[in-house]
Amino acid sequence: MTVLSARALNRATLARQFLLDRADLPVSDAVAHLCGLQAQEPQEPFVGLWSRLRAFDPAHLDELLTTRQVVRTQLMRRTVHLVTAADALAWRARHDTMLRQKVIGVYRRELTGVDLDELATAAGELLADGRSRTMPELGRELAVRWPAAGPRPLGELVIAALVPTVQLPPRGLWRRTSGARTVPLAAWLGREVDPPAPDGTDPVGKALVQRYLAAFGPAAVADLRAWCGLAGLPAAVAATRDELLTFRDEQGRELLDLPDAPRPDPDTPAPVRFLPAFDNAILGYHDRSRIIDHAHRGLSVAGERVVLVDGRVAATWTCRADALTVTPLRRLSRAERAAVAEQGRELASFLTDDDGHPVQVAASGDSAGGGGARGGHRPAVPAAPGRERPPDRLPDLAAECAGSPPQ
Repeated sequence: MTVLSARALNRATLARQFLLDRADLPVSDAVAHLCGLQAQEPQEPFVGLWSRLRAFDPAHLDELLTTRQVVRTQLMRRTVHLVTAADALAWRARHDTMLRQKVIGVYRRELTGVDLDELATAAGELLADGRSRTMPELGRELAVRWPAAGPRPLGELVIAALVPTVQLPPRGLWRRTSGARTVPLAAWLGREVDPPAPDGTDPVGKALVQRYLAAFGPAAVADLRAWCGLAGLPAAVAATRDELLTFRDEQGRELLDLPDAPRPDPDTPAPVRFLPAFDNAILGYHDRSRIIDHAHRGLSVAGERVVLVDGRVAATWTCRADALTVTPLRRLSRAERAAVAEQGRELASFLTDDDGHPVQVAASGDSAGGGGARGGHRPAVPAAPGRERPPDRLPDLAAECAGSPPQ
């Protein structure tokens, strides 16, 4: 069986993620190919798409959101993702059990004695009035009937799990700050989500296997599970195995892939790329060693924005009113520093509309001036795969660059 080196897997990931060469695709096609973008921080997907698409215009994503062709909804790993409307409708029912389990796991004590079917019905009746609500608003209304549970557990369980919902624009629009107001997904898109498959079948699971491998492969079943958080995937993998190729990595893990998917030469040059916080190019794997050193693994779940140099995480970055600052995690060569600075200037111009916005590349090992999500580079914070730091700890990117406090 062919063994793929970490560098070979790196180049495959970069190619699938449009990070080896920027793609010339419509934004909606890119969002679909990537199986959505992690979007718990509303402005971060704009950087993710800027790094992946040629001549990306934020107005195109804004139009997709306002015309309901893409939506912001809780899905994979019970985190907010930006996905196409078609994928939200097709995938949501397959995620129901996982979403419920994750919320109940947090609030098990508070939700003791709450009948989930009754809660879902009551919430549906409230939401049927067509008025958008924040999670706290809905929770307070429901707490009138279930006071012992409390508003937060009730609101979170309904919005994240019991009733498929979307976060409405202007949240998620370019350079707009807005609280998360939600309505039912069915009301926003004009039809109900696709029903669960009959027992013994898993067409959505099979589709997810193929879609995941197209965007992230070659990968192990554990990587697939880490990306989506779903159980029961081995059966879906078994149902598609005859259509897949099999490899092994240097640790002996079995890797699966689509026959015609790109697997570039490991020596293919990889350009500098700036990634947003919580980017799935990193979070989409259980074994992230193909793109980030183990010593820095915690950065990906701590909300750090990172820079890829030669295809691997080599620095963190932040953008503020005074400068876009890059803090290396290793010594960069003179050529690498120049390439990082050049790509940083292009990103700073995109974020600020100022071609002269200063870019600073700190000396290797120098944490002065920032480089992490909240300032200077912090030590990596260990976390379980798929466990991202809560979103309220990361400053809003648009507000950071503008020098104004996030709302």
